[in-house]
Amino acid sequence: MFIGREAELGFLEGKYAEPGGQLVILYGRRRVGKTETLREFCRGKPHFFYSCTQSTDRVQLNRFSKQLLKEGVPAGRYISSFEDWEAAFHSLPELPYGERKRLVVIDEFPYMCKGNSSIPSILQNLWDGELRDSNVMIVLCGSAMSFIENELLAEKNPLYGRATGIYKMKEMGFYDAMRFFSDYPARDKVIAYAVLGGIPHYLSQWRPELSVEENIQKYILTKGCALYSEVEFLLHQELRETPVYNAVIEAVALGSTRLNEISQRSLIEDTSKTSVYLKNLMELGIVEREFSVDTKPKARANSNRGIYRLTDNFFRFWYTFGFANISALEDGDVQGVYEYAVKPALHEFAALPFENVCKAFVRELQRDNALPFRYSQMGRWTGKTTVRNPDAPSGVSVAETEIDILAIGRDAGEYLVGECKFKGRPFTYSEYLDTAAKLAPLKETARFTYALFSESGFDERLTAEAEKTGLLLYPLETIVNYK
Repeated sequence: MFIGREAELGFLEGKYAEPGGQLVILYGRRRVGKTETLREFCRGKPHFFYSCTQSTDRVQLNRFSKQLLKEGVPAGRYISSFEDWEAAFHSLPELPYGERKRLVVIDEFPYMCKGNSSIPSILQNLWDGELRDSNVMIVLCGSAMSFIENELLAEKNPLYGRATGIYKMKEMGFYDAMRFFSDYPARDKVIAYAVLGGIPHYLSQWRPELSVEENIQKYILTKGCALYSEVEFLLHQELRETPVYNAVIEAVALGSTRLNEISQRSLIEDTSKTSVYLKNLMELGIVEREFSVDTKPKARANSNRGIYRLTDNFFRFWYTFGFANISALEDGDVQGVYEYAVKPALHEFAALPFENVCKAFVRELQRDNALPFRYSQMGRWTGKTTVRNPDAPSGVSVAETEIDILAIGRDAGEYLVGECKFKGRPFTYSEYLDTAAKLAPLKETARFTYALFSESGFDERLTAEAEKTGLLLYPLETIVNYK
């Protein structure tokens, strides 16, 4: 059963409905669900769907020719294979689909270009000459994000400026992802999302009739299941020096976020080399460089600014619990690894992904105009600010700290300060005072709203405070079941 991707399907349907030729580029990291989304889009429409392979140019052309000729193009009456790509592409408008648009999908298009670097030029000449005015929609799809962003979409590429639509697919958000286990209680939805993230391939391995514990043991930690070898398979497919990348990813998964920390933990002496490894992982969509929400564009270009985090929840889970215990798992000690490594730390492990769940919730509130103001930026904030300090004469002092969610209104006149607690006890009034102390100097020039997000509710004093002031309290059930 196909789940989610309404925005992507809506985009594609919109392009399909537009008159004239359409050249769409759809791309994203592996396993994000591009092929499944395109097949869902093609359902019920006459279409030609070709999946490229890593093969020689001649073999690729032969496979493409055979599949296209089977569709009944007129050239099939005279030839058994096209002699070149120009002739093959020239037949696309002749697909016998009546008055309906000729829908053509070329999946993993970078493989085709790798075998023949002139493919973009051939397509460009045909597009400029006839295809753009024909009743054809061509979708070029690929997982090689660096190739698509730095080559195919670059100004020097022949196809530059020809695309009528460019869509970068990302992993599913929380509210779509939890539809894979919609009958779970709210807490288990958050934990399952913390383990799997929003990658459809990972989510589809889960069995919603089983508990979180059973799923982790049976479909992640057991040797031979698809997710057990997923990380190793993807890295070997995309990268060389996989032992080094394993060390770098493990360092980030275990909490090293700065370049020097990652180098030290992964035992790489030259930080410039570490920077290259991290850059490659960012191009694959596995690692991201996170900045404080208010960081200016010029400062983001500074290589010493920002911190590194894994974007993929499943990678983070695997390197925290699976990779670290691979010897025991290879010996089949699944129960032992779960009981002594995973179970005691799983709840705390879910705290960081819970912040992303809360951000997704805030975005939904903004869409529904359910916030006190509309923000223009929203994310994590880090820097020096006031914190409560009973030993200081003023009761506060300045220190490095962070804010889980900071939403900034236009002209920085309003702020939403959010704190997220995924703990087995209520959010306390004292913890709220710690949050309220942050960014105190800005209160003289801006209006502040505080929003608290809690797995286990709020203590009585905090509830009473909310009744008297504009303090916003969001319990877990409200957050998870908003959509």
